[in-house]
Amino acid sequence: MRVLVIAPHPDDETLGCGGTLLKHRAAGDSVSWLIVTRGHEPLWSAEALANKEDEIKRVAQAYEFEQTFRFEYPATGMNTLLQAEIIAGVSRVVAEAQPSSVYLNHAGDIHSDHRIAFDSVISAIKPFNSGRHGVKRILSYETLSSTEAAPPDHNRAFLPTVFCDITSFIERKLEIMSLYRTEIQPYPLPRANESIRALARFRGATVGVEYAEAFMLIRDLV
Repeated sequence: MRVLVIAPHPDDETLGCGGTLLKHRAAGDSVSWLIVTRGHEPLWSAEALANKEDEIKRVAQAYEFEQTFRFEYPATGMNTLLQAEIIAGVSRVVAEAQPSSVYLNHAGDIHSDHRIAFDSVISAIKPFNSGRHGVKRILSYETLSSTEAAPPDHNRAFLPTVFCDITSFIERKLEIMSLYRTEIQPYPLPRANESIRALARFRGATVGVEYAEAFMLIRDLV
């Protein structure tokens, strides 16, 4: 299987589906990573940006991604861009990575970058073009500090329909999340390892396993 995980920001992929990605790799699947945005000055210091680049390199090595794709879209500023440009960029990555399965963030996340990324990806891999782009399965993941932070709205709710047992991979997921030294938070904040573990335990309990990650199925062509 060829898999593409799309992260609006580096760390979204680990928060949302890090255990599932590790499970894919353990099964011998090819996994590639698309990071949609990049931090920039003066919003972040040059030192913070350099640290972030080091973190990304370490995380890519930890997952053993086949390819890592990077866009230059400004973090927290995707609403200033033409969406057609983003869609074209995603289309180019999909054409190169040739994934059969795509993981991307939830459509209803509070972060505007997340919502724009979701809409752009879905536009780039429309179902009537599946014969060309080859994507058969699309799953959206939840991102702590963004998904649960959205205001109450049934149309934006994260309602999982697919669960992945990550019991064998939870410790490694937390180790990789710890590589994001600029993003990890102290407990009880949402990006604390204790919080990440708690969510995985809750998702696991709903399906009778110790730890799980949850997804909304967007499309599945069988």
